[in-house]
Amino acid sequence: MIETKRRVLRTAIALAALGAATLAAPAAAQQYPSKPVRMIVGFPPGGGTDVVARVISQRLSDWWGQGVVVENRAGATGTIGADVVAKSPADGYTLLMGHVNSHAIAPNLFKLPYDPLKDFAPVSYVGYVPNVLVVHPAVPARTMKELIALAKSKPGQLHYASSGSGSTQHLAGEMFKQLAGVDIVHVPYKGSGQAIGDLLAGVVTMNFDTMPPVLDHIKGGRLRALAISTPQRIAQLPDVPTFAEEGMSGFDVTNWYGVMAPGGTPKEVVAKLNADINKAMKEPDVRARLEQVGTQLRETRPDEFEAFMKAELAKYAKLVKDANIRLE
Repeated sequence: MIETKRRVLRTAIALAALGAATLAAPAAAQQYPSKPVRMIVGFPPGGGTDVVARVISQRLSDWWGQGVVVENRAGATGTIGADVVAKSPADGYTLLMGHVNSHAIAPNLFKLPYDPLKDFAPVSYVGYVPNVLVVHPAVPARTMKELIALAKSKPGQLHYASSGSGSTQHLAGEMFKQLAGVDIVHVPYKGSGQAIGDLLAGVVTMNFDTMPPVLDHIKGGRLRALAISTPQRIAQLPDVPTFAEEGMSGFDVTNWYGVMAPGGTPKEVVAKLNADINKAMKEPDVRARLEQVGTQLRETRPDEFEAFMKAELAKYAKLVKDANIRLE
């Protein structure tokens, strides 16, 4: 009889604890955030990822009445910052402005200290910055088709620059080689600045860089843009055709950004973050600032962002394997 009463008591205590835990999650989400939030950026200040993070963080700070502090943890193509977030408490107070390098390209090239899917809770895709195929004005090709014909007539003699092995520019060049059936030589640099400098000097033939660092050079006539990796033409470069318009379907290499939290972050907190970030991107001044640096915005649910990340991992795994890419 006594043992039966003990079992009943233990069951009652367990049920009470379960009920308390069930109620705690929504309550925690309602109170979130009750202290400052860190937004980790895996790149130096001033770059595209940093700008996007700061614009969104400032708007969230205004709404929440809590600081959203951008913290730059640069290095190893964004993977150092990603690792910081992967190992942080899953409470929503440490976020990552994720990037294609840290979550789609690097996992296929390096042995990383984190799992790009299991160690993160996708919150919201923000957008992407397109890559632009640019050549030195002295290159005798005014269209992408003419450039491909030139490359085929001079196999192994044309060079494309990148900001480093394993960068999006490197992967873009390898995808171009595959789709166009040309033999062009990769020349890696220690960043876009050096790569563009040599392109402007005519040391290399072409680059597949993101729009922000080449836009002024294109408008100033110092570089010639032949194609852009967007589905449609964009307002910043209305006269530049897309790769698809030039007859190259399937060219899809872009620098994308998305907010992530550590894996295991409560779904209610993720849902609030997703709703507020999507709301921020609808604000006219926020949109204007992000579009000014070439960001093509897109709102998603967390599950849609997760599906996108999986697809990107698979896409770059195939590209790395098919192109037999090795770090130089």
